[in-house]
Amino acid sequence: MALDAAAAGGQATIEPSFRNALPHFLPLAIFPLIIYALIHGGWWIAAPVAFIMIGAQMDMALGLDERNVGSAGTPARRLFWHNVSVWGWAFLWPPTLVFGLWQILVSGDLSLWEGAAMAAVLVLEAQAIFIVGHELVHRRSKWERRLGEFLLASSSYPHYATEHIYIHHAFVGTPLDAGSAPKGMGFWRYFPREVACNLTGAWSVARERLARRRLPAWHWSNPFWRYGAETLFWYALVFWMGGPWAVPAYLALCILPVFSMKISNYLQHYGLRRVRLANGRFETPRPHHSWSVDGRFSNWMFYKMQRHADHHAAPTRQYPLLRYRGADESPQLPYGYSKLFGLVLRPRRWFETMDPLVDEWRAKFYPEIEDWSPYDSPVSAARPNAFDAIVEIFGASPHLAEWIERNPELLDSLEEREFTDLDLPAGFGPGPEAEAIARSGLTRLYWTREFGPSEMKEQIAEIPAQDAGDTVDIVRNWSNDKSFQIGMHTLRGNLTPSEAGTALSNVAEAAVASVLSAVRWDFHADRGRSGTGGVAAIVLGDFASGEVAPGAGLDIVFVHEGGSDGETDVLCRRFRKALAGLSRDSFLFAPVPRRAGREPPAWSLDDLADHRSTAAPDGALPDLTRTRCVFEAGTPGIASRFDEVRRGILARGAAVAELQDGAAGAAEPGLSSLDDMRGGARDVERAARLLRYAHQGSDPAPAAALVFRDAGAERLAEAATLWRDLRGIVKLVGGDGFAVETASARVKAVIAGACGTDDFDALAAAVPGIAAAAAMEIDEIVARNAFAAGSDGT
Repeated sequence: MALDAAAAGGQATIEPSFRNALPHFLPLAIFPLIIYALIHGGWWIAAPVAFIMIGAQMDMALGLDERNVGSAGTPARRLFWHNVSVWGWAFLWPPTLVFGLWQILVSGDLSLWEGAAMAAVLVLEAQAIFIVGHELVHRRSKWERRLGEFLLASSSYPHYATEHIYIHHAFVGTPLDAGSAPKGMGFWRYFPREVACNLTGAWSVARERLARRRLPAWHWSNPFWRYGAETLFWYALVFWMGGPWAVPAYLALCILPVFSMKISNYLQHYGLRRVRLANGRFETPRPHHSWSVDGRFSNWMFYKMQRHADHHAAPTRQYPLLRYRGADESPQLPYGYSKLFGLVLRPRRWFETMDPLVDEWRAKFYPEIEDWSPYDSPVSAARPNAFDAIVEIFGASPHLAEWIERNPELLDSLEEREFTDLDLPAGFGPGPEAEAIARSGLTRLYWTREFGPSEMKEQIAEIPAQDAGDTVDIVRNWSNDKSFQIGMHTLRGNLTPSEAGTALSNVAEAAVASVLSAVRWDFHADRGRSGTGGVAAIVLGDFASGEVAPGAGLDIVFVHEGGSDGETDVLCRRFRKALAGLSRDSFLFAPVPRRAGREPPAWSLDDLADHRSTAAPDGALPDLTRTRCVFEAGTPGIASRFDEVRRGILARGAAVAELQDGAAGAAEPGLSSLDDMRGGARDVERAARLLRYAHQGSDPAPAAALVFRDAGAERLAEAATLWRDLRGIVKLVGGDGFAVETASARVKAVIAGACGTDDFDALAAAVPGIAAAAAMEIDEIVARNAFAAGSDGT
């Protein structure tokens, strides 16, 4: 039966008194039932079990409890009789547990099945340890707090007293609290994380509080000394009674009440979030940040634990004074705790029941918020201190959001001085515009001028690595961090996509060269001598022309001269295997595809030279229109000799003829067909290569915009720059196959800003016209340079 909250206007107020406190003495009835069952065994064991299990049925029979006791300011002395029931439970449980352990482990009065059954009864009742212990650790008097700790220690969880007060209550409903499960997180993922965070969080709090007093972590006032002694008492008692085997059994049984408590915590806060305010702080906890349910019998038995919303709104309020919160103030659970416990253990059913209620809560209390993904993402729980950056990324770049969800450690790179010194905070200059110019200038200078491939390789070399395999892992992580930093600078407007392409190309070159160097070192160490002659790694395409975007293809050709062909093939196969490892789970590189069987591991310069006069089989010869050497070892000068051979191949005319005939398709002009439309990115690139090889220059892979500027074709240079910026920013924010037209307004604003305009619609409208004008100029270039391109020599 669903428990629907009534309107707040129907609430009644009763004064604290012995009579009104009597229902809260009901939990004490369990103790004589347990004692009698421990003494007599048999069917008497069913009595405490039945008493524990009747809560859900009694709630259905008695309905809701909308009454409030006294007022919020009622003095504690008037709550004496209400407190007697809590104190009674707290003082009765330890001797009952000791007597139960004696009967099960020592006396021999119970058979094996009776002992097991009574152990289960004690575990079931131990769930109330956290209810009573929780109430006591919130009290102002020290003796009550110590008594609460001792109760919690009987379930091996006394550190809850620190974690609950200083972490859970301080950060409830935020990513900083592991106990507040985000929407979509199932209990089985929540439970181990919450238990681990309770322990580590409590220790961190204790250590920090001592550090503020300039005391060491192991000072005698550290509460963990007390927690350890309290827990040791119970385990020493179990060891004395049952021997070594009883200790792990007791530990295993302690997990069950902890498990139950974590289910309660999970359902009390599932999916509810405090919103981040403009000042960077989370809003104050309010009743609508916790789920409530007010079954009358459960309120009597569990000391109003289910009025959790009011407890978080007023943490120091003792249980009798907790206020009823109706649906207008607090979201209401659809059932009582007993039924919800079963749903929690079946995540699919739980999500089906609760996620629509979470959505209703969001629409009711925060109608202005459209995107809750940063609050729901597990990365917010993994890196709560980076929440502002997470919100920024989720709003501006779905592609980066996917990456930080898979690799939360990327956010750590935003805390490095290399990033923070460039991403200057607001307020350092005379105004926002001046600050943006200074920040952008500093970032551009660093990433495109000061921090080049040689500096990057030096930085990588400083990281200890044992072998090539270790180097691959190190370099992959290093390149992911650097690429992520560059991506964030681009999102924030500190780098243009073209500048980011240059920086990413430098990162790619340093990563590839460092990995290949480590592989070659290991190879020669294994073989004891070098039989490979000269070897060079030649990168192709966008990598060669410094136009790398996230997820770039790792197109590399290995060439060699001299040495043993067999030795060289073995080395280059190792090169390719290492590069495949480098591209695995890489933000910078796309996974390396399996190499075609007819393609050799490496090309000898003699074999390449044969292509000057001999037509190559289809697909056998790599695209040599844009190349750059990023690694050279062995015989000196192999890279320059390769460039001579490359020029000879191109001068033969086959590659240039292909450029003349390779017009793009007739795709409808627009942002979604940037590559395939007439005058689009592929057409512009084709024209730039044709223009370059009709008039040979020293740079083997200049960017298209530079080629057109050198030729005086400014309009084509502008088109090439725009296409490059658009491709780069779209790859950054959306990845491959991203539908730009369906992006959010924030993502569109990022794309427009990266391309130098504030209006995305105006940008989209301008693309067909720019493409048409580019197509006309490209046709003129093809016609004008056809003869020269086909006849130019080396």
